[in-house]
Amino acid sequence: MKQLVAYITSGYPEKNFTIDLALALGESGVDTLELGVPFSDPVADGPAIESANHKALELGFKFKHLLEISKEVAPKVDTLWMGYFNSFYQQDMHKLLPHAKELGVNGLIIPDMPHEEAALYKELFDTNNLANISFVAPTDSDERIKTIVSDAKKFIYMVAYTGITGSGTAEDLQPFLSSVKKHTDTPVYVGFGVNEKTAKDKVKGADGVIVGSAFINILLNDALSRTQQIEQCSTLAKNIKEQINS
Repeated sequence: MKQLVAYITSGYPEKNFTIDLALALGESGVDTLELGVPFSDPVADGPAIESANHKALELGFKFKHLLEISKEVAPKVDTLWMGYFNSFYQQDMHKLLPHAKELGVNGLIIPDMPHEEAALYKELFDTNNLANISFVAPTDSDERIKTIVSDAKKFIYMVAYTGITGSGTAEDLQPFLSSVKKHTDTPVYVGFGVNEKTAKDKVKGADGVIVGSAFINILLNDALSRTQQIEQCSTLAKNIKEQINS
């Protein structure tokens, strides 16, 4: 069974909505949830997620809201925190990771943390039985891919192309995917540019897909009520899960 990972921005438009949406997605085929931590300069994210980040901050998002959301969601849906390193560093990693584990969170995704820096925190992640998700990109050499995936936990985040999330850029992923899989037995999930139209193609040879902007675009549509937004996100999740497994 191919896996579906869904990203949503924590606290947008508000905490309780995020909880309701997260639980609905968990019931609609999402295997793993990325709770995004709003950040002022999300360099790896496209315009939709960047907009949601800024709106969440403008609406008063605080890190404590992530913890409150996680307390309700993580026991019921496999949950990861996705954010930029400064957001976590400000909380003191040595205090934060044990707290994450207590809440039931299973790992972090930190796109601006290079592999060499991640190694500095490996023992802390391992002690708390948390995954620090590894990234590989088309620009990585074969030797570097081998190094990055050598101790990867949970899954490997394979960047589908060089760019930002949410783009519809199409590339032949098979050579890159083969170069990753020959070095690891850890599942490989494809992210960046995955939506209802591209998911079936991008998942070929991979173990799952990561979808973010497609969900966030629904949340940014002010013409929809909050109930309609949750319904459309749930339908999208069901459709993508069906497509990647058909």
